[in-house]
Amino acid sequence: LKHTKGLVPVYPETEGITSKYLRFLIKPLLSGLQLNDPTPGTILKKYDFPSLSDAVKNIHFPNSEDKARIAKERLAFDDLMLFQIKALLERRKVNQLKSVPISFNEELVKEFVSKLPFELTKDQKIALFEILKDLEKKYPMNRLMEGDVGSGKTVVALVAAIEVVNAGYQAVIMAPTEVLAQQHYRTISELTAGCDIKVGLLTSSTATLNGKEPKKTVIKNELSAGTPMLLIGTHAVIQKDVSFGKLAFVILDEQHRFGIQQRAALVKNQEYVPHLLSMTATPIPRTLALTIYGDLDISIIKEKPENRQKIDTRIVSPLQRKNAYQFLREEVDKERQVFVVCPRIEPSDPKEAVKTNNRQSKMNILWQEVKAVEEEYKKLSQEIFPDLKVAMLHGKLKPKEKNEIMSDFKDGKYDILVSTSVIEVGVDIPNATIMAIESAERFGLAQLHQFRGRVGRGEHQSYCLLFSSSADKSTNQRLKALVICDDGFELAEKDMAIRGPGEFMGTKQSGMPDLAMASLANVELIKKARLEARLLLKEDPSLNHHPLLRDRLTEFQKMTHFE
Repeated sequence: LKHTKGLVPVYPETEGITSKYLRFLIKPLLSGLQLNDPTPGTILKKYDFPSLSDAVKNIHFPNSEDKARIAKERLAFDDLMLFQIKALLERRKVNQLKSVPISFNEELVKEFVSKLPFELTKDQKIALFEILKDLEKKYPMNRLMEGDVGSGKTVVALVAAIEVVNAGYQAVIMAPTEVLAQQHYRTISELTAGCDIKVGLLTSSTATLNGKEPKKTVIKNELSAGTPMLLIGTHAVIQKDVSFGKLAFVILDEQHRFGIQQRAALVKNQEYVPHLLSMTATPIPRTLALTIYGDLDISIIKEKPENRQKIDTRIVSPLQRKNAYQFLREEVDKERQVFVVCPRIEPSDPKEAVKTNNRQSKMNILWQEVKAVEEEYKKLSQEIFPDLKVAMLHGKLKPKEKNEIMSDFKDGKYDILVSTSVIEVGVDIPNATIMAIESAERFGLAQLHQFRGRVGRGEHQSYCLLFSSSADKSTNQRLKALVICDDGFELAEKDMAIRGPGEFMGTKQSGMPDLAMASLANVELIKKARLEARLLLKEDPSLNHHPLLRDRLTEFQKMTHFE
């Protein structure tokens, strides 16, 4: 009867293991199941939650749909509450650390902002004020600045960095790629031209200080001596031979690209912890931010600068491809430029696809991306546009080659640039008006939105062409969402609704969620979890009176890891 009577569980299956076999194994284990419950009885009573033993039984073999729903809610609540406790404890830890308070220099800030070649938006001003207020505190700032593509996060971070350097300390902006670091350096050098501050660039291949190119050791010596400066760099700034004498402010551009150990490397040999500002152009759905980041301070920049035009986004079916190529040619004839982005080629046999947790398989993925770009480059440069200047960019090129290609493209030496997702973050080519994305269905909505943000940075009308080879309904639903909507925050919510949010404790980024992830749309449950986490820690700061919950938290912290 366990396979036919009433509500029957269906499990994720794999070759050789069926739901029937799993039911056969699990049903006997549940009879007489007695589990120690880490969630305090007062909380269970308050929300009318079942015991842990009953919840586990009812999630597998419930007598009614209502019992199954309550069981799911109870188990999801447990994970969400643990997240909130973890976030509150992390926050408490940060507040006990020592940092350098930087006084708010109103005169300096007003003068610099008034000289900018553009007006700051309302959101930028609010975010800047929040950051400057955080810098005044004796404990380190830990703020995440979310801003849609092209919303002007960098200039906000720059104003704060100038205040820090002016106070006699060092600030560093870390970018995930050399191309982006060099672009930041160029932009920041232009904006700070009239200021009396040192601006340096340090990457694996270049070192620049106020426009000159000294040996790397010159910059490194100045950093270790504590010379006030704003340094822009890549992972090169966290190597063993680089040490900061007076680092007070760290800005991470695209914070998800940097791990905890990499951030820790920045603060070695210092008596105090620098203030940390993380920036991301990948908007995080509100419920996800509330859950994961708990009490982390978040600044949101939604407004776009006034001169930004809306990008015309279109889905291109296989039948429309010829017309799309003609459109590309017309834009090039107007002396505009084109990005073409390729996804990697997946192996035709799924069994060939190796797990990506070792170096060899990561190299395989890199080669697949290279292969995709090379094939597209060959097709465009030899068959479709033999008379145009086409270049290609991929992960196997040396940093110097990548920089040269990007620099030449920016200078208009190429009409079309075929690339992997290398160009996703931050690259600024005002003359590029078309972003053409091959097999657009293979990318997530957030990533497609990032690509789209690479164009529309100049005065001309820009376009994003989504080449699709799929007739799948949900795929087209995702791509249509991109056509209709140009707000990254709204898209993040839609992407989560369409694809599912993935797992908390796994490597999957989308698909069937675990219970806590599935509850992210349930704002009420998240609020309950936050409230109970706060009350628990207020009454019992070290959870000494709740040993089962404390042990569960220790276990949970080993399993989950958020940056």
